[in-house]
Amino acid sequence: MNDKPIIEEGQKFPLTIKRLGINGEGIGFFKRNVIFVPGALPGEEITAQVTNIKRNFAEARILKMRKPSPHRQTPPCPIYDACGGCQLQHMTYSQQLVEKRDLVVQALERYLKGTDVLVNDTIGMEDPWHYRNKSQFQTRLKGTKVIAGLFAEGSHQLLDIEQCLVQHPDTTVITNAVKRILEELKMPIYDGKTMKGIIRTIVVRTGLKTGEIQLVLVTTRSKIPQKELLVEKLKAIDINLVSIVQNINKEKTSLIFGEETITLYGKDTIHEELGELAFDLSARAFFQLNPTQTVKLYDEIKRAAQLTGTEKVVDAYCGVGTIGLWLADGAGELRGMDIIHDSVVDAKANAKRQGVKAKYVTGTAEKWLELWSKEDFVPDVLTVDPPRTGLADSLLKTILNVKPERFVYTSCNPSTLAKDLQQLTKVYRIKYIQPVDMFPQTAQVEAVCLLERK
Repeated sequence: MNDKPIIEEGQKFPLTIKRLGINGEGIGFFKRNVIFVPGALPGEEITAQVTNIKRNFAEARILKMRKPSPHRQTPPCPIYDACGGCQLQHMTYSQQLVEKRDLVVQALERYLKGTDVLVNDTIGMEDPWHYRNKSQFQTRLKGTKVIAGLFAEGSHQLLDIEQCLVQHPDTTVITNAVKRILEELKMPIYDGKTMKGIIRTIVVRTGLKTGEIQLVLVTTRSKIPQKELLVEKLKAIDINLVSIVQNINKEKTSLIFGEETITLYGKDTIHEELGELAFDLSARAFFQLNPTQTVKLYDEIKRAAQLTGTEKVVDAYCGVGTIGLWLADGAGELRGMDIIHDSVVDAKANAKRQGVKAKYVTGTAEKWLELWSKEDFVPDVLTVDPPRTGLADSLLKTILNVKPERFVYTSCNPSTLAKDLQQLTKVYRIKYIQPVDMFPQTAQVEAVCLLERK
């Protein structure tokens, strides 16, 4: 039985915003009902109007701002409200860092009530703009004009993005030049409704350290009309454009890439460096989108691992091996696993390139931890960086069973981190959590958590 007072759609009432939600919306309480208000900031007093009623909460809009937050600012991006790619441009950056720490604290309060956990101040960026080293913009035709960008939040309407304040300037310059060339050559542009057309996505990645740029055209089929002329014109855009690649995706899907990739000009990969490490990145290879902050994040993982040169280290969810390789110089032995075989192949190649002896295997972390423990190999330090869903239950059970001495958990979702910590605290003590801001202007926050066996 629900004893909460009933609220109705369209209802208006005064509301004080208490905190920020996980998606960057303001949260207030009206007669014990939780109210989510997009665009509202903690501390603000507003008149709210209910737009939507769900089972456990209601959504509302700001009808009138009665008392704005001192941390409110005018978003510098002209399409900020329509785009939805960023959620916090209307808040000063120093306050974004405060609120991101609070998102971690809120999650802990929900799942670990009464547990005293040290949560450090969020590590931010000196310049929180133009940090994304890769853009993936969908293309469409608007009249005779080729447009490219992101779909407006909650719609099928493509926003033509000529200038993005969180993208590295190189990616913007290249994308805009490609649009003009496609237009000039009257290239058949993909139409999401009819599925006709060939060019569907423009992907640009730049090496922040090396300056090398890769352009990927995602197409619906392998044959491109006027291919030679197109490639000649694309080559001329920028001297740093060292790799032009075609990826074929015939499916009606929201996934960007298909399985087949053809190099049209230059190299198959671009070269990038992260700290002391070097990487060759192919079109579909995963690589952190904010290399500047990645160095800070990995340094925090290293600090938490407290390596002395003798430890057995396991890097679960190893991907292409970046975290393990970052720790390698302090480890006695390094092993890693991932369920994606291609990532494991890349991890082996990356380790070889860095001159690191490491053992990388394909399969789940739980399977290998279990197997290795039967062979008397138990890691001194286990490090994980799982997807947003957190750790699989089977892996949690295995960790509680195998009991590595130290466990460094890197998370991109405070809720699943806190939920997993609920289980892990049976065997581990939480030493501290260090939030890191990998995506300024958005509501996302990463956190490095150090756990030590009790």
